[in-house]
Amino acid sequence: MARALFPDQGAAGADRGGEEAGPRPEGLARERHTVRGQVQGVGFRPFVFALAQRLGLSGFVQNTPEGVLAEVQGPPDALAAFSAGLDRNRPPRSRVTARREERIPPRPEEKGFSIARTTRGSGHTLLVSPDIALCADCRAEIRDPANRRRGYAFTNCTNCGPRYTVTRSMPYDRSSTSMACFPLCPECRREYEDPRDRRFHAQPNACPACGPRLWFTRGGEAETCGAPEGAAAIRAAAGLIREGGILALKGLGGFHLACAADQGEAVARLRRRKNRPHKPFALMLPDLAAARRIARLGPAEIALLTGAEQPIVLCPLRENPPLAAGVAPDLSLAGLILAYTPLHQILLDAYADLGADPPALVMTSGNREGEPICLGNREALTVLRDMADAFLLHTRDILVRVDDSVVCPLPDGTALFFRRARGYVPRPLALSDSFSVNHQHFSDNESVIFPSRQGALRAFPAVLGLGADLKNTICLTRGTDAFVSQHIGDLSNPETAAFQREAIAHLAGLLHVRPEAVVRDLHPDFSSSRQAEETGLPVLRLQHHYAHAHALLAEHRPPAGGQADAPALVLTLDGTGLGEDGHIWGGEILFLRPACPGKEPEHQRLAHLAPLPLPGGDAAAREPWRLAHGLLTDLNLAADDPLLPWLPEQAKAAALLSAMIRSGLNTPRATSCGRLFDATAALLGLCLVSTYEGQAATLLEEAQAGFPSPAERPYPCPWTAPAPGAACWQLDSHTLFRAVWEDRRRGLPAALLSRRFHLGLAAGFVDLAARLGAGFGVKRIGLTGGCLQNRTLARLLAQGLENRGFTPLLPRAYPPHDGSISLGQAVWGRLTLLARSAG
Repeated sequence: MARALFPDQGAAGADRGGEEAGPRPEGLARERHTVRGQVQGVGFRPFVFALAQRLGLSGFVQNTPEGVLAEVQGPPDALAAFSAGLDRNRPPRSRVTARREERIPPRPEEKGFSIARTTRGSGHTLLVSPDIALCADCRAEIRDPANRRRGYAFTNCTNCGPRYTVTRSMPYDRSSTSMACFPLCPECRREYEDPRDRRFHAQPNACPACGPRLWFTRGGEAETCGAPEGAAAIRAAAGLIREGGILALKGLGGFHLACAADQGEAVARLRRRKNRPHKPFALMLPDLAAARRIARLGPAEIALLTGAEQPIVLCPLRENPPLAAGVAPDLSLAGLILAYTPLHQILLDAYADLGADPPALVMTSGNREGEPICLGNREALTVLRDMADAFLLHTRDILVRVDDSVVCPLPDGTALFFRRARGYVPRPLALSDSFSVNHQHFSDNESVIFPSRQGALRAFPAVLGLGADLKNTICLTRGTDAFVSQHIGDLSNPETAAFQREAIAHLAGLLHVRPEAVVRDLHPDFSSSRQAEETGLPVLRLQHHYAHAHALLAEHRPPAGGQADAPALVLTLDGTGLGEDGHIWGGEILFLRPACPGKEPEHQRLAHLAPLPLPGGDAAAREPWRLAHGLLTDLNLAADDPLLPWLPEQAKAAALLSAMIRSGLNTPRATSCGRLFDATAALLGLCLVSTYEGQAATLLEEAQAGFPSPAERPYPCPWTAPAPGAACWQLDSHTLFRAVWEDRRRGLPAALLSRRFHLGLAAGFVDLAARLGAGFGVKRIGLTGGCLQNRTLARLLAQGLENRGFTPLLPRAYPPHDGSISLGQAVWGRLTLLARSAG
């Protein structure tokens, strides 16, 4: 059977694009089709095989460095039907970006259709498939007592299972994955070689007889050593959790820590061990019925929870859900995720069999707080030994660390990324350009003819963006695509910095590209900046907020026929970033014009928030009361009022801060929107000290969310034109903060004050952006930065701009926070190099 599937094709796989079709038998024709995109690891070759078989065509299909190549031979009408069929009923996880077809000489002696061996080369245009959540067929099999994969934790098929996390190199074949060390048993090989089977050429295919093994250990053995295996291991793990224990389990892209979501002591113990006092935990559930017991689910939530990606989805909690109070303290949303691997599914099923109702598990990343998720068994046994009471381990290697993605459904049917990782990475962003080069641009759902095999790769430079130091990602461009990595994290610790280097090496190797330049932030002390200088590549530097803006505009390509270099305004609202003037920015209105031939991208700072003091520098971000006290001192607003939430406990520290602020000692100033939110949250007593990033702003939005009157009056937030000799307009956030303070002294509720604050800040930004947009003649106004994770602010800004006749642009494919900085850097660097080469 194997020989029939893999005949010696000899020269048949070579490119004969320039060959003239010579004399051919009557009614016989032959065509070559090359399909690019996400077409490996998603069942595309079996799809082509079945289509050709159905039409009675001879030929072959194979993976190549350029994509899937198929040569088909038969009557012209059957070839036309084959060409049409390639554009219909494709495998659900495939993403075709381009297709070429060409007529070549027939081979009258050829009989039958086969899947040929993969050909390899030094470069490719393939798209690597993200990991795919457990499909309904495989879920049914692992629950079927009569099925040989009953309870098997590594069940998969062409429609689901590991892809990116087990792939070492492309093209995608079993030998290129961590499944290479598991030879197929006769039964699995039969499935693998049967065109009618849904495991036809499923590279991670396995069963209990030939695949990875699973075991449970309390003592920390890296090998089985007589420990419970298979079903016994699952029962032991479920029992441990039911008894209040904490389990470390090796998942798809790394380790999880799990405990019972309804046991308050277990949740509290996990928080203590992980040093995570308040940041909400995610919950994993076996199915939608269990999820509905905990949260109110609409169509948008259900679509995300059950899709191929299956991220953590932020869902509105029901009143008094059957959860421990410590799961998501003080919040009305919780992150829910359904079991997306067979391992998670059988563990939750076993947990339910023990009487858990609902069978909900806290499921959080298996790592020390701030470090990367653990990857291998020995690493986890060392790092997690003080957090976990037992371990559920297996023998399938994880080649790439990938956390769960986190998204929030939005009323317009889209979703907002809080973390982009498993299920979405390494899906690329297709880039558009105004340069006249030998390439065409293709969208995800187009299937068109492309003019040259490697033209796009030769025409465009490969650029590496190294991102910011918080919420770090890296980005590589290849041809007309930009590939943003999974979430990497905070580069301030050496483990995460090492993870960044891993990610760079793996992504560059997978894409077969060597960058021509690297782009870094302006901040000289960033770990990513130092990394850039050590690469040996030409280094370009781009300011933090311009990188945010370029990422957003790359996502929002001009419409067909639109001006490719059309200018836009972009509001970049976040925490802090070093500005071009050496000061700290964070609440900016920027003008951008993408590059055109001979001209590099243009950007200009037009406006910003009024500066506020950061007493103690970075300490002010961790202790928001410092920010509130600093603004009160700056504005002469009775910073010693004993009714302030941080007094009298912080009286001595507050007096010292006042002296620091007046003297300017260790008190930089920032035009930061994020710090303005923090200061307001502290003034209202919502958050005086943050234990996780964004906590104060999250609680400030949460406070106003339930306020009954959406038509409340906004606080004033006027703007002022540039003073003589100044370049920027200014939004007077001092007046806004003063209004909050005055109403607080009147004893008005925090919910009302928060609501008026949101309305006032949004109205001020809309008014100023509309004036500047009209003056610069732009129609598109972008909204990005970490503050756009605040759904209330994002909605008010977008609605206000629409009402003024502008088109608001919001991040949807990538997070608004620093996770998109690398994308903006790489896209800007690529445009800059293209402009210089064309000039």
